[in-house]
Amino acid sequence: MGPLEHARIGQIAIVCKDVARARAFYRDTLGVPHLFDAGPTLSFFNAGGTRLMLSVAEGDASGTSALYFFVSDIEAVQRELVNRGVRFFGQPHIIAKMPDHDLWLAEFRDSEDNVMALMEERR
Repeated sequence: MGPLEHARIGQIAIVCKDVARARAFYRDTLGVPHLFDAGPTLSFFNAGGTRLMLSVAEGDASGTSALYFFVSDIEAVQRELVNRGVRFFGQPHIIAKMPDHDLWLAEFRDSEDNVMALMEERR
């Protein structure tokens, strides 16, 4: 049994050249329910319970979309994956304080150099 065997995909990051144009496409053309925006470079949608994050590529994530795996103990899962040879960008860290939880993230690369991440919502 692997550390992500029961993890569900919680978020998919979609790299965009123009977030405003992409937001209009996903919202108005595709009809995906819009959740919220975080500044001009992030827009979030609910695609059947999976969050879509539209974003401009930055830094090490240039040119790739990313899968985010929901886990319940981000530090333990990260340790197990490191022991299996997974390359993480850094340690798990808090990225947002939401009204009802803190959002933690730990980014890594898959075997093809695509960006992936673990995420945990701590209440």
